[in-house]
Amino acid sequence: MESSEFKKLLSACQEAKDRAYCPYSNFRVGCALITERGEMFTGCNVENASYGLTICAERTVITKAVSEGHRKFKAIAVGTDIPDSFAGPCGACRQFILEFGECEIFFVKPDLTYMKFPFEQLLPMGFGPKTLDTNQNS
Repeated sequence: MESSEFKKLLSACQEAKDRAYCPYSNFRVGCALITERGEMFTGCNVENASYGLTICAERTVITKAVSEGHRKFKAIAVGTDIPDSFAGPCGACRQFILEFGECEIFFVKPDLTYMKFPFEQLLPMGFGPKTLDTNQNS
């Protein structure tokens, strides 16, 4: 990924937080992804009074990209308002990311400092499409 594309990814995930709907937790999350074809999508968390219906920023952005015909991603960046540490996706979002294959994952602080997180550590021994590939498991 080129430098300008990477900088846009980091900024976009932080900007997406501004659109978060989180009146219950007040925990804003923004996410941005770049597809294999170089298109960028953003998403934010959207809470619901029935907490179980809340959707995280990571699932929002992936759903947007998939609904536009994308299935392969180069990178995903997740940003929060936490200034002193990096915050990663919840377990459900880690599973959702795994569904679409390996890509670079970045956790981003408000000042745009970031940590690249190894994909294979995101969800160790995760259950994904490869698990169901009968040719691979025979």
